[in-house]
Amino acid sequence: MTARITAQVAIIGGGLGSVAAALALLQRGHRVVITEEYAWLGGQLTSQAVPPDEHIWVEQFGVTARYRALRDGIRRYYRDNYPLSAAARADRELNPGRGRVSRLCHEPRVAHAVITALLAPYLSSGRLTVLQPAVPVAAGVSDAVVRTVTVANPRTGAETVVAAEYFLDGTETGDLLPLTGTDYVVGAEARSDTGEPSAPEVADPGNVQSIAWCFVFDHVAGDHTIARPDDYEYWRSFEPPFWGAPMLSFVAPNPRTLVPEERTMNVNPAGDITGDPRFDAGDQDLWQFRRIAARQTFADAFYDSDIVLANWPQLDYVGGSIIDTDDRPAHLAAAKAQSRAYVYWLQTEAPRPDGGRGWPGLRLRGDVVGTTDGFAQAPYIRESRRIKALTTVREQDISIKARGYDGPARFDGSVGVGMYRIDLHPSTGGDNYIDVECAPFEIPLGALVPLTTQNLVPAAKNIGTTHITNGAYRLHPVEWNIGESAGELVAFCLARGLSPQQVAVDAELVDRLQSRLTEAGVELHWPQIAGY
Repeated sequence: MTARITAQVAIIGGGLGSVAAALALLQRGHRVVITEEYAWLGGQLTSQAVPPDEHIWVEQFGVTARYRALRDGIRRYYRDNYPLSAAARADRELNPGRGRVSRLCHEPRVAHAVITALLAPYLSSGRLTVLQPAVPVAAGVSDAVVRTVTVANPRTGAETVVAAEYFLDGTETGDLLPLTGTDYVVGAEARSDTGEPSAPEVADPGNVQSIAWCFVFDHVAGDHTIARPDDYEYWRSFEPPFWGAPMLSFVAPNPRTLVPEERTMNVNPAGDITGDPRFDAGDQDLWQFRRIAARQTFADAFYDSDIVLANWPQLDYVGGSIIDTDDRPAHLAAAKAQSRAYVYWLQTEAPRPDGGRGWPGLRLRGDVVGTTDGFAQAPYIRESRRIKALTTVREQDISIKARGYDGPARFDGSVGVGMYRIDLHPSTGGDNYIDVECAPFEIPLGALVPLTTQNLVPAAKNIGTTHITNGAYRLHPVEWNIGESAGELVAFCLARGLSPQQVAVDAELVDRLQSRLTEAGVELHWPQIAGY
């Protein structure tokens, strides 16, 4: 017999935006169901294992109050539970990993612990129900209103029908959109459709950003070499035309110049490399790029080694899209195989600074990511299906070069802010990096509102952006803001018996929603600063 659950709001997919949406709704007194495929809620921050990619002003402004509470909670977790050095304990802006990609590089299991704590009161009170593991498989829709979504346990096949007044799509690839008949776009639009300078001449739905299967490792005494993969020779020779070397190397194109460059990897260095992310992507030394635990952060000799999260250019899988294709399982397996081959190459063949080859002491750390094999629970997914929305953000709206101005990009009906370069990784259509200077931007309410479906709201990377602008709107604090504002929008609609479409076209209602967001700690506008 199929189980059935009823709630005011169902959030399908438990990514970072979903957590933010749930907190907004729960704190407004609503009953919420979240469904999630993997063991940890939090998506790119937890199950995908990627520390937050953030703008340079994150410690001062440009994120929501709830996102700041998440970051503060992560730092507090380290202070409460880890033997920090005196300097680290005194550092208000503690960065446990001292990684270059973020002001807060940390272990994904710590983010999981903090998210669990944030949601714990609502689980205890019964206001929140979490279904895991669960993936959406069907939807009941009538008159452009979603009535139910059916989710299935991918291990057992057991199904649960979830009925709700509102549904939020917090899946990593916008999985509710085709199931509910919601109009959407996937892949690259044609330049004639969007007018974007970086768009291709011809649309290509199969051309999406690469995914990457991340892994975590340290370096300790002993031989920790994994078994030689059966497909190692294939990956050892695989070389995209623009790469400049096989991908099993330390070479990758510079995202901003597209010139292939040799990276370094200095294992357990004594000092740190520093730089300004406005001019330096921070990936020159792979060890420090996304390091998530640095020995000098902790008490002397507490760690035998730093701990490093590998989300590097050489892991980008360009073999095919996982969206709207029957080949999804094969591409997911191949992405993980590419990463596994890179681990073996690091352990056996990678050139060391001392002239030797390979680091057999590199040890996969599955305990840090909640797996037995050292690889993240889920692949890092950069691009999703995107709703056809009342407002679509285009490159010329936010690109400094295209708009001719580096000050903030404003939109009518802002429901939040974000900032990141337009950063597209090599794609399944054969494109090299697209890396464009970006203005600090706003999140328009219209980008969260589908053209037709009345009670479905995107809560992740599936809003009204293009293939190009998704490259800026896909990062952690922006996804969180999208989810949080989506939750607040739904709570606003529930309280008034309105649809998002009705709210978005009524200036007075938009003002009231914005006042509600401001009271909740959502910043709607940037100060007068310049992008990069």
